[in-house]
Amino acid sequence: MIRVDLDVMLARRKMSLTELSAKVNITMANLSVLKTGKARAIRFSTLDALCQALHCQPGDILVYEDRPEEEGKDDE
Repeated sequence: MIRVDLDVMLARRKMSLTELSAKVNITMANLSVLKTGKARAIRFSTLDALCQALHCQPGDILVYEDRPEEEGKDDE
């Protein structure tokens, strides 16, 4: 499972979601979906804009976590 740690990077950079929204020209609603982990996908252009605004690497925002065995079986 991929987890989006956008809130962690915002805290590290002492930046609000509103400020990030203005810098990357992405709506607050779409950033909120990413921040809360409800996003099912992310465009490379969006990831690029976030990394540029937050001065970070994609791995600082996206984190891989193993799923428990039971959860992964439904996706196969």
